[in-house]
Amino acid sequence: MSQTILKVEGMTCNHCKMRAEKALVGVSGVESAKVDLEAKEAVVTGDVERSNLVKAITEAGYTVVE
Repeated sequence: MSQTILKVEGMTCNHCKMRAEKALVGVSGVESAKVDLEAKEAVVTGDVERSNLVKAITEAGYTVVE
């Protein structure tokens, strides 16, 4: 199982955090997703392609910057 870190812009509150985490865990192959608002990043564990994670975050209304 691998870990992917995404730098995400646009998340400002706990509602954003929950929305982003829900979008990420909805991706097939994701075991867990943890969003850190202060670091502006999402840490995802599971066997999944990065492009699928970026798509999920984008569709949730946020921007992946790295």
